[in-house]
Parts: sequence; C-alpha cells; structure tokens
Amino acid sequence: MQRKIGLEFGHYHQENPLVLNTRSLYFYIILIAVLLSFVTNFGFSSLLEPFLFLKNNGSSFYPSFENTFLVSMEWWRLITPTFLHFSLTHLIFNCLWIYILGSKIEIVDGKGIFLTLFLFVGLSSNLGQYFLTGDYLFGGLSGAVYGLLGYCFILDLDNRGQRYDLPNALYIFMFIWLLIGFTGVLKVFGFGNVANIAHLVGMIAGFFLGIIAKYTLKI
Repeated sequence: MQRKIGLEFGHYHQENPLVLNTRSLYFYIILIAVLLSFVTNFGFSSLLEPFLFLKNNGSSFYPSFENTFLVSMEWWRLITPTFLHFSLTHLIFNCLWIYILGSKIEIVDGKGIFLTLFLFVGLSSNLGQYFLTGDYLFGGLSGAVYGLLGYCFILDLDNRGQRYDLPNALYIFMFIWLLIGFTGVLKVFGFGNVANIAHLVGMIAGFFLGIIAKYTLKI
C-alpha cells in the first residue's frame, strides 16, 4: 500500500455502513480472502502450500516453525492462513462478519486502528492455533472476526452498545457459538474441524487491544 495510513483515533467518517465501500480496508480484506480461497480451490489445489502457516519442504521431515520462519524466512505465512477458506459457506460466513464489524470499526475509529487491530488479532489467532495445538493445516478469517468482536465488546461496555451499534444478542450468540465449538457438536452437524483455539486467542487479543484503546488511548 503506497499511501501512509495514520491512526485516526475517534475520527468518524460520514459514510453509509450498509454500502460496500471499495475505498475501505475491509473491502480489500474480503477481496483477498475470496481470491485466495478460489485460487487454492478451497484447499484442494497444490497452490495451497505457499499460504499455509508452515512450509512443507517436500521431504519426509515434518514442517517446522524454525525452518519456515528462521531458515526460509517466509514471514508472510504468519498472516496468509487468515485468508484461506475450505468451503464456500465458510468463506461467505466469515466475509459477512468482516463486512459488518470492519465497516463499523473503520467508520468510528478510522482505518489505522482497524488495520492494526486486524493484523494483531489475525497474527495472534494463527500463532495461538499453532502453538497450542501443533496443527498448521488451518485457515479462515474467524479468528480475526472474534478479535474484532472482542475489541468492540470492550469499548461498548460503557456505551450501552451505542458506539458500534451492535446488539447485545449478537455478542451473546458469538460467545455461545465459541463455547459450543469446544464441545465438538459443530463437527457432528457438518461444520468440519473448527479452529476453536484460534477463535479463543483471537477474542482474547481483541479484549487486550480494546482495554488498551479504552484506558490508555482514551478512544
């Protein structure tokens, strides 16, 4: 991105959040997710490997964190799994949430905060999923989605939900959905293997940034 993006604390842009704004950051996040998901054929293409969290060197050795990031220096893999999706439903569901939450955060807090938030919770959820489970075959925007939700929740606590205009029922639903994921019920109903740790770590990272924004940056 050529244009420098500054942090716009508390800056409110007069634009309609119901319109997909092609000048917004969330639009390009959705666009990248859609393109990568289709390019990798939702995980069924050989083109998937360069975007996974760990590098597969093609030998009998199990892919390692050290080889990927300290030897091969393929640092983009820290964030690229965030944009991978393994079904059309998975992609649509996550992109919808990025649209809903991303548009509100960009309008209220500015592009700088939204980009910082998205990268931090995305990286945190990916690292958490790998280090706490040992799994590297994962992908999806949902860890970042939970991070955005956690951030909004903290800043909405003293604003009675009016800062981002998100209903309390939405927070309750997403938190319950997170808990249900750990029971394994979602897999039984055809949702596949859910990266629950990525969701949890992403949400905690969102809480953390929300607390910093609220009590340190005073936004």
